[in-house]
Amino acid sequence: MHIHLLPLGSAGDVFPLMWLGRLLKARGHEVTMITSCLFEKHILDQGLKCVPLGRAEDFEALLQDPRIWQLLQGPKALFEEAIKLAETYLSAVESHPPVDLILAPVTAIAGRLAREKLGVPLITMHMQPAPVMSAYEPPLLHPAFKSFRTRPLWFKKLILSLPNPVDFIVMPKLRALCKQNGVAPPRSFFRDWWDSPDGTLMLFPDWFAAPQPDWPREMLQWTFPLEDLGGGKALSPELAAFLDAGEPPVLFTAGSANKQAARFFQTAVESMRRLGRRAMLLTRYPSQVPADLPPGCIVVEYAPFSHLLPRAAALVHHGGIGTLSQAFAAGVPQLIMPMAHDQPDNADRIERMGAGLSIQPDHFEPERVTAALRRLLTEPSFRETSQKYAGLLAVKPDTDVLLRWVESHAKHPVTRATP
Repeated sequence: MHIHLLPLGSAGDVFPLMWLGRLLKARGHEVTMITSCLFEKHILDQGLKCVPLGRAEDFEALLQDPRIWQLLQGPKALFEEAIKLAETYLSAVESHPPVDLILAPVTAIAGRLAREKLGVPLITMHMQPAPVMSAYEPPLLHPAFKSFRTRPLWFKKLILSLPNPVDFIVMPKLRALCKQNGVAPPRSFFRDWWDSPDGTLMLFPDWFAAPQPDWPREMLQWTFPLEDLGGGKALSPELAAFLDAGEPPVLFTAGSANKQAARFFQTAVESMRRLGRRAMLLTRYPSQVPADLPPGCIVVEYAPFSHLLPRAAALVHHGGIGTLSQAFAAGVPQLIMPMAHDQPDNADRIERMGAGLSIQPDHFEPERVTAALRRLLTEPSFRETSQKYAGLLAVKPDTDVLLRWVESHAKHPVTRATP
C-alpha cells in the first residue's frame, strides 16, 4: 500500500509518526511523510520517503511568536497556522499519488480535506488525551476545568455542546478551501471533522487515560511510541564523562522547539545553586541559559532521552507528551511547568497518578522549584510510583495487532458528503 503520514508540529509530533512509518515500511508498504523541511534528514535516515514543506526560517519565525506558549493564545496560534498550511499539505498529497491511506493528527486539516476530495481513508491520530474531548473525563485544558469536572454529567454535556472556539478560528478559511476543492464543508470543524469516521488511533496507554463512553467508536488505543531517534546512538564522550563524575543530575528541558525559555533556565540554575545538585540543561538554543553556571551544571544541545533519563535523578520540563512518556519509561519523577496546549492536562494526570508535581508558569520561581525538587528527590513514593509505570511500559504490546488494524482501514469504503 501507499501510505501518507502528515505530522504537523515539533519533534514530539513528528517522531511518533516516524516510528509508525518505520514499522509500516518493514511490512512492505511505501510510506511517505509530508511535513516541515526541518525533519527531512531524520525521515530519510529512517528509510522513509519525505515531502519537505516550507522553509526553516518560517518554522523558526513561528517559534518566536510569544503566543505559542501562552495558555489560551497558544492553541489559537497553532490552529491559525494549521489552517494556513492546509492548502499546502493538500497540494503535496495530490502531487504524490497514489494514496491508499492517510494518517494525520487533527491539526493536519489537509488529511480530512483529502479524504473528502479524493476518497482516501483517513485515520486520525491523538498522541495525548487532551484533544479527546469527553464529558465523562474532560481534559484539563485550563485550570478552571478542575471545578468543571465536578459538575453533573448532564451539565458537562450541555457545556461541551456549545460552540467551540476552534471553529471561530478554522471555519472561515475552511469553508473557502472546501468550496475551492469541491468538498461539502462541515457545519463545525470541531464536531464533524475532529475525528475521522474511518478510525482514530490513540497513542497513549489506558493506565494514563482510561477509555470513556463518548470516545470515538471506531478506535484503537495503543501505548506511548517512545521514539527519540536514540537507537544505536551513544552519548558523546564529554556527556558520558559528566554523568560518570558524580551523583545523578537533575535534567531540565523546556521543549525542543521552545525559544522563549530564558526565565525557565534562570530558575533552574538558581534552584540548583540552592540544592547543591548537579544538572543538565537541555536546549537547542543555548543562548537562553545564564552564562554564569555553577559547578556541576552543563548545557546539552541534544541527546536522546532514552540514554539520558535512566541516569537522571529527576526531570523538570514543560509537560510535552513525548518528554513525559520518556520519563515514565525511565522511572524518573517529574516536575512540570505546563504552559499551553496539552501540557496542563498532562501535568494534572502526572500529579493525580503520584508520579510528580507541577508548578504554574507564574509561580515557577526558585523557592517553589527548590521545594518541589526537594520533595521529588527525598520522598520515596515519587520514584516508586514512577518505577511502577516504567514496569508497565516495559511490557511491549504486539505491534502486529496495531499494524493489522491500520492496514485494515485502507480497505474501508469512504462515505463523503455531497458538495
